[in-house]
Amino acid sequence: MKIGTPKEIYAGEARVALTPDSAVQLQKLGYECLVEAGAGQAAGFSDEAYRRAGVKVVEDTASLFAEADVIAKVRPPLPEEMDRLSTGKTLISFFYPAQNSALLEQAKDMGTNVIAMDMVPRISRAQKMDALSSMANIAGYRAVIEAGNNFGRFFTGQVTAAGKIPPAKVLVIGAGVAGLAAIGTSVSLGAITYAFDVRPEVAEQIESMGAEFVFLEFEASQDGAATGGYAAPSSPEFREKQLAKFRELAPEIDIVITTALIPGRDAPKLWLADMVAAMKPGSVIIDLAAERGGNCDLTVADQKIVSDNGVTVIGYTDFPSRMATQASTLYATNIRHMMTDLTPGKNGVIVHNMEDDVIRGATVAFEGGITFPPPPPKVQAIAAARPKERAKELSPEEKRAQEAAAFRAQTRSQVALLAGGGGLILLAGLFAPASFMSHFIVFVLACFVGFQVIWNVSHSLHTPLMAVTNAISSIIILGALMQIGSGSALVILLAALSVFMAGINIFGGFLVTRRMLAMFQKS
Repeated sequence: MKIGTPKEIYAGEARVALTPDSAVQLQKLGYECLVEAGAGQAAGFSDEAYRRAGVKVVEDTASLFAEADVIAKVRPPLPEEMDRLSTGKTLISFFYPAQNSALLEQAKDMGTNVIAMDMVPRISRAQKMDALSSMANIAGYRAVIEAGNNFGRFFTGQVTAAGKIPPAKVLVIGAGVAGLAAIGTSVSLGAITYAFDVRPEVAEQIESMGAEFVFLEFEASQDGAATGGYAAPSSPEFREKQLAKFRELAPEIDIVITTALIPGRDAPKLWLADMVAAMKPGSVIIDLAAERGGNCDLTVADQKIVSDNGVTVIGYTDFPSRMATQASTLYATNIRHMMTDLTPGKNGVIVHNMEDDVIRGATVAFEGGITFPPPPPKVQAIAAARPKERAKELSPEEKRAQEAAAFRAQTRSQVALLAGGGGLILLAGLFAPASFMSHFIVFVLACFVGFQVIWNVSHSLHTPLMAVTNAISSIIILGALMQIGSGSALVILLAALSVFMAGINIFGGFLVTRRMLAMFQKS
């Protein structure tokens, strides 16, 4: 079978669904790859690069659609592109079936099989095909770069001879893939970063990246996680608390990046006009939900506007396309992984297994029927989790009481151990000969002293495993030292060998541990 990639005709789209690298991998699956002349030019892939990878370059769109069995695209097909498809062909692209019902009906009437990359279920096995996450990752990164381009100061704070520059304050609303990418980028640039999300389980993810999670004082249990790890609509009471918190933050924030989307709905309005009015002149709002109406009241899709009080509001919908080379590489890899699952025999023949969760979830039209919406996946993507209880800060009196209790417990255990050991030695002395008891006492003392000396060394100097081996070696050394004055030449030789070999183990263990710890040091 042949896989063909046409040139994207959507205005301003620079991405391409097939790269020379992904074509090489598809050919290993048994497919022949075609690409329309100039399809990868805007993404930095020349026709010559495709030819070197064994891809056939087709001069016009009509010939490519006629020759290819599988059409791989980025954007949903325009009506004229749908007209070029026919029964038995397979289309793989972003499709958004909930918003494009007319295209879905047309695909059904034509008997075209449609795999929507935006419908890939968010389960662990499908992460390699999750094109939405790939593009959202790029959009989140690019949003911060775009904000920096329109912001009049550094992100990081500086103290210079010319004066002090405060760090920028960034608020990221929505901590999905795009939000986490934006958080990571803004933190790495030195900004003070805050983040908010209705899903409580992401608080730890946000804090682990160096940002501060914005908590709401909301008594009712709020779990904003829906099936598939997406956000669910909030209750009116929660929304009011949320907006009140944003109004409180608005005067302090320099850059707002909104990413909140709910599947199958228009983007929720979270940054209202009065919040924009409360922001400082020169502030920037990047609305990544602009294509669905935007999270900000002032957002205009595909435009940059400046409010009356000097706040820049950016509603570009093509952030991934602005990094076309990187975006195309990731998207083409997602397509390639999808084709791998569709070609279990690696013989260039598609096996459309509708029992497979991933293939069934992504298929929206199949053999003359509409298969959207899909059934829920058997394996849930993310289990909603409650935030862990924060450890209570102890007062100085409580800390002293805790330390005293631990000391008493340790003393009791050590006294019990010594008393038990002494009792056993006395019991053994009643029955064992004197020659045995002298050796036995040496062994017991070696064990006790060796264990206490080595085990109490801080683990910052060696690993717990090394502590155990060193404790055993110290027992051998102490026993050998006490026997090295024996009158027997054989005992002296064995004791000397024991000291030598156990010493190598102890000192070698410390040297190995030192090298291990050095791996985690900056210098």
